[in-house]
Amino acid sequence: MVDKDTTLPMLRDEIDSIDDQILELLNKRAGFVLEVGRIKEKKGKKLFHVPEREEAIYKRLTEKNTGPFPESAIRPVYREIISASLAMEKPLKIACLGPEATFCHVASIEHFGRAANFIPTRDVPDIFDEVERGRADYGVVPIENSTEGVVNLTLDMFIDSSLQICAEVMLNISQCLLSTENNLEDIKVIYSHPQAIAQCYTWISRNLPHVEIKETLSTSLAAKTTKEEKGTAAIASEFAAKTYKIPVFKAKIEDNPHNFTRFWVIGKKSPGASGKDKTSLMYSIRDGVGALHNLLLPFSENGINLTKIESRPFRKKPWEYIFFIDIEGHIDDPVVKKTINSLSSHSQFMKVLGSYPRGVTPV
Repeated sequence: MVDKDTTLPMLRDEIDSIDDQILELLNKRAGFVLEVGRIKEKKGKKLFHVPEREEAIYKRLTEKNTGPFPESAIRPVYREIISASLAMEKPLKIACLGPEATFCHVASIEHFGRAANFIPTRDVPDIFDEVERGRADYGVVPIENSTEGVVNLTLDMFIDSSLQICAEVMLNISQCLLSTENNLEDIKVIYSHPQAIAQCYTWISRNLPHVEIKETLSTSLAAKTTKEEKGTAAIASEFAAKTYKIPVFKAKIEDNPHNFTRFWVIGKKSPGASGKDKTSLMYSIRDGVGALHNLLLPFSENGINLTKIESRPFRKKPWEYIFFIDIEGHIDDPVVKKTINSLSSHSQFMKVLGSYPRGVTPV
């Protein structure tokens, strides 16, 4: 409790004192992190990043928090502490869609913190390639938007790739119209990524029905382009506006205010169980009466919740389909393992894409 006679300068002095203690403890923590790194190196352990250890830290601190510091702020604060600590050993290299300030880049920062090294790529296949060749530790790829649905290219990449899903990131997507022009009537062209354009279709139709729309590989590329061209605008994030120093002509122009995109973090190995996990699977089923029923029945019989099911044409066999399924639970859970093993008799092709902690949807 604060004494009733406490003045504002006294309170600020107390806050400054606490900040000094926090800084001292952060440096003390950093010293222990460096010592852990030295022990790992001495024992010949190559794996310096352990995702399940991070999740355990977030979980423990969230459960221990008594307030008034908000629970929702614990993960962002400690994400940056952990990111900076990892960078002292070896900065993580993260492949994501470029250039800087795409939503994929923002999702990468949300998960790995600002101390990671971000490698901009041209498209989703390039992200897979960077990780597969070991030029990046992880990649971040879009998998689903709440308005526009699944990103088929990402699903298709998993058919031939050996990479695993390591985490998921839920990002609130808010689109802005960026332009150096002062009036709507002076805007003749809009640049943006096809998904961003689709997410703002109603707003564009009502406010700029006669402008030419040109698609770009990313919203950031759209922002860079419009900065260099008079009479144009870009649909991109507020982060892109700050990054490229372009005025926000109009904020929040997305048609659906509850617009989220789910991203997958991909790597060479999925993390261990965190206690709140998902497992993603890929199946090609044998054609026949009750084929889909036989695919889904083991999940029901074993009490496993399906959170997502999506079908895609199997590129290698005409008129055959692959099912992508998300379930609750980790592959190391006995009931999950038992269920997946029982499915093999009903499938022509089966692949576990990874088990990973469930992402947190932003409030």
